[in-house]
Amino acid sequence: MTILPGMNVCDPEFRVSGLLELPDNEVHLWRLDLNALAVVEDRWKEVLSVEEQMRAARFLAPLARRHFVLTRALLRMLVGGYLNEQPTAVKLRFSAREKPGLDQPQAESKLEFNISHSGGVSLLAFTRAREIGVDVELVRKDRDVDGIARRFFSLAEQKQLETIPAEEKYEAFFRCWTRKEAYIKACGEGLSLPLSQFDVSLAAGAQDALLATRPDNRETARWSLREVPAGAGHVGALCVAGHDWRLRAWTKT
Repeated sequence: MTILPGMNVCDPEFRVSGLLELPDNEVHLWRLDLNALAVVEDRWKEVLSVEEQMRAARFLAPLARRHFVLTRALLRMLVGGYLNEQPTAVKLRFSAREKPGLDQPQAESKLEFNISHSGGVSLLAFTRAREIGVDVELVRKDRDVDGIARRFFSLAEQKQLETIPAEEKYEAFFRCWTRKEAYIKACGEGLSLPLSQFDVSLAAGAQDALLATRPDNRETARWSLREVPAGAGHVGALCVAGHDWRLRAWTKT
């Protein structure tokens, strides 16, 4: 994946004019290395709203604060590019379950997007007039994956996990988790949607990973759920309404 020519997303004064075109049949995915992009934090803060700056100040851990600031700043920069607006003019709103969107009149653009960051990697996904969710997770080996699976995964997913060799189990667990997170984020339900109410595939590289939804299995056909590249040591998933779209992806390190 490569960055679009002539775009310097490391600059907090970043603005795009006519470069970020997003047709209705495309989904754009940006993968950002937050550690590599860690420039002077105060300059990034200038892009944020007052509320976002106050929220950033509440982070006690400097690294967590920096990742929040960078992700929100870069989200504003990219949304500004799609809207042809300055990043500070972007009117972000977040639902009660933290799903991001735009306030009027910018909402009339029908731009939809979702964000996730973990372990220094951020994924930002954009589309128009269709629901979307994205998730990235750092694969960690200090988790009781079997215990967490028994608590949150469906029976079908637990059975899949049981068949996976021990040395591959952690990555498979996080593949499952990212796919479930991407789906519930696309639905806009957050964790109010029980994670055991639907089944996803744990297979590496799956491009049609939503296997079943309950109580109405017709929901399964509404969504495209697939694995996406997230960088070394990470796994990522993307969920988009419909199947009549193509993915374009870029990375910035």
